[in-house]
Amino acid sequence: MKAVENVKTTPSVAVVQTQEVKTDTASEPVTPTTLAALQSDVQPVGHDYVEEVRNDEGKVIRFHCKLCECSFNDPNAKEMHLKGRRHRLQYKKKVNPDLQVEVKPSIRARKIQEEKMRKQMQKEEYWRRREEEERWRMEMRRYEEDMYWRRMEEEQHHWDDRRRIPDGGYPHGPPGPLGLLGVRPGMPPQPQGPAPLRRPDSSDDRYVMTKHAAIYPTEEELQAVQKIVSITERALKLVSDSMTDHEKNKGKEGEDKKDGSKDRALKGVLRVGVLAKGLLLRGDRNVNLVLLCAEKPSKTLLSRIAESLPKQLAVISPEKYEIKCAVPEAAIILNSCVEPKMQVTITLTSPIIREENMRDGDVTSGMVKDPPDVLDRQKCLDALAALRHAKWFQARANGLQSCVIIIRILRDLCQRVPTWSDFPSWAMELLVEKAISSASAPQSPGDALRRVFECISSGIILKGGPGLLDPCEKDPYDTLALMTDQQREDITSSAQFALRLLAFRQIHKVLGMDPLPQMNQRFNIHNNRKRRRDSDGVDGFEAEGKKDKKDYDNF
Repeated sequence: MKAVENVKTTPSVAVVQTQEVKTDTASEPVTPTTLAALQSDVQPVGHDYVEEVRNDEGKVIRFHCKLCECSFNDPNAKEMHLKGRRHRLQYKKKVNPDLQVEVKPSIRARKIQEEKMRKQMQKEEYWRRREEEERWRMEMRRYEEDMYWRRMEEEQHHWDDRRRIPDGGYPHGPPGPLGLLGVRPGMPPQPQGPAPLRRPDSSDDRYVMTKHAAIYPTEEELQAVQKIVSITERALKLVSDSMTDHEKNKGKEGEDKKDGSKDRALKGVLRVGVLAKGLLLRGDRNVNLVLLCAEKPSKTLLSRIAESLPKQLAVISPEKYEIKCAVPEAAIILNSCVEPKMQVTITLTSPIIREENMRDGDVTSGMVKDPPDVLDRQKCLDALAALRHAKWFQARANGLQSCVIIIRILRDLCQRVPTWSDFPSWAMELLVEKAISSASAPQSPGDALRRVFECISSGIILKGGPGLLDPCEKDPYDTLALMTDQQREDITSSAQFALRLLAFRQIHKVLGMDPLPQMNQRFNIHNNRKRRRDSDGVDGFEAEGKKDKKDYDNF
């Protein structure tokens, strides 16, 4: 016999609105995760509108909701049904219009919100990586500085030990400085065995190291250089970001999917010159940076950067800086207003210029049109060459024993002596590296300086000689091509005269310094013979030149 279902009716009474959780759907879209979290806090409503359907035996077989006109069998689903969005909407429509019901976002709204969250996570990941890279660069700079000072201390200790220990203390010849193993990187180790004996006390080393300590920048100057360069690099990064955002705002929405790095007009800033090579001298106030651009730099781009740079500098540092455009030099010059006053020259360039220069013979090379106000092509090419020179120097000369010290000594010589001022700095660096690396053994500072003067004295820079080819150029190019014959002869003659002064233990005149105190005689066994003292009281490289058959007044 079929069971008759009994329906338990409930009176239609007004239901008091319970406290609901309100969500501000206008300010923030609700995601599925947010809905699940909100549903756990929603209060059930409309209990009296859910009826229990019983059979003849009085057993509840299902539930029926009069608001939603739906049925369900599971008793545990009653609580979820009372909290459900459909039930609450019907309750709001038929019973209480003031009930707050959260708005379920559409599929398009959810996709937009997910895309925004994804872009936000990508942006946070990008800045996190940039911070890690900046922190890594700062650590590498500190590491390089520590290694440089450690190498200097090791060399100083090495030569101090050489002065204290006689020749017999080295059964296999004098060792190289600690940590360097006496071997240039990339060269095979030198064979073991008795090495040519060298005098235990080299006054040349003492003079060179003393002069080097006198011309090395002070701590205040080093801190000032590091500060202004770091601030300039960070400000140029902000300028690049602002220019990129401005271009994106002008573009269409479809362009937002493109890679952000391809839209940047400014690709990066790099250090060049004496700053990148670590050849700063005391009193140097001008350092150079190179700003790489995506396209050929123009006067318009130069003006935009110069206008935006002061605003970004004010964000980073409260100090005042003077900025001016040098269009003939394709550069922006930034000067600090506090002591010690430093100057940063930012040269604009682009790799496209060199690529176009290398395919001049290509028919399609002339089809690329330059901007009407493009900057000086030669200045841009010189900036790219400076980048290659800095990279080569860091790879070949920085790790070579005594190389950086001798280059600093010669840079000081070029500043003091007018004859040497005509020597191109890049050619001088190449010459010093070739002279020291070609030696059969690691060179001490005194021996390295003597060897460089010997190379120049041999006539290597004279017209008709082998010259100094630039290793950073694909086509053969002599770095001495800009020197006249008279300049080459003057520098060669000056190097020969300096070599004679070194032979007569008058290196202090070459270095432009006072004689050092006499060392202990028991270590100075090679300085027994008497020599004539200068009676005229003139002690210098210039005065000795007057005694030669040529005129050395320019020394």
